[in-house]
Amino acid sequence: MFTKFTRIGVFAVAATLAGATGGMADGFKAESPQCIAPSNPGGGWDFICRTTAKYLFDLGVIEDSMQVTNMSGGGGGVAFAHVTKERNEDNNLIVAASMSTSARIAQGIYEGAEQDDVHFLATFGAEYGAIAVRADSPFQTLKDMMDAILEDPRSVGIAGGSSVGSFDHIKPMLVAREAGMDDVTKLKYVSFDGGGEAMTGLLSGATEALSGDFSEMLGFLESGDIRIIGIMAPERLKNYPDIPTAKELGYDVVGANWRGLYMPAGASDEAKEFWSNAIKTMAADPEFQATLEAAAIAPFNNFGDDMYNFVAGSIADVTKLSKDIGIIQ
Repeated sequence: MFTKFTRIGVFAVAATLAGATGGMADGFKAESPQCIAPSNPGGGWDFICRTTAKYLFDLGVIEDSMQVTNMSGGGGGVAFAHVTKERNEDNNLIVAASMSTSARIAQGIYEGAEQDDVHFLATFGAEYGAIAVRADSPFQTLKDMMDAILEDPRSVGIAGGSSVGSFDHIKPMLVAREAGMDDVTKLKYVSFDGGGEAMTGLLSGATEALSGDFSEMLGFLESGDIRIIGIMAPERLKNYPDIPTAKELGYDVVGANWRGLYMPAGASDEAKEFWSNAIKTMAADPEFQATLEAAAIAPFNNFGDDMYNFVAGSIADVTKLSKDIGIIQ
């Protein structure tokens, strides 16, 4: 069962939209703002930054257009170290974050990192994970793929846009465990820097499957380049009823990836309040919500103390799950 991941998984369908605040923080005005996407273009972190940059500017929350910088490496670790070591007091910097960010902190992948090394600003959405194959793949169903893995775990390479031990890695491990695989660490996971590179790995034939988030796969699904053989949602998506859930196929796994942002821990209180309010304003905008819906991302909002407690809970859950499946001791 996936009950250990309740905070991270099933929450998305029940989340409600937080209200916007009346105004920005007094005494601070963003100048030359920047959003770092800790991956190459094309993945979920890139989506967070580019969508945030567009709507904050369109809504007039920031007067200067926001620069988006892609900083890949170390499953987000390069960007995390850059922020904590070189820009800890930067009031004009925000960074894309997700379930993978808290997972890497929990597992020690960001060496020596703790939650308080950065200031987690907010979540504004969550989306379900999925397993995809090329359109011409011999695997017609998720069961076909899992049967091949059970017979020879090294015969099926699964691409993911993040490092070993990340949520992209954990998702197929959970499915494999449900399929009866005794040692899920034998699964052949191939790490790429971002969802865009992972998709290239799949389409080029470097791997046989892809583990990622549904929004990262949507364009390639609609173009006919891939087939999604299982989505880790509690029920089929309303707009994509032909895609089966892993659960209905016999693999009781539900997993959602939260989307959000952090900023330097040493930034001023006024800057932290400004960016928190800015994201609340963005999250309340109907056009922004329509953009999330089109990408199959459900509203899921946490700010302030709620955000701090949510990330702390997420880290605790990932730590326990990682120990359960043997990723960490």
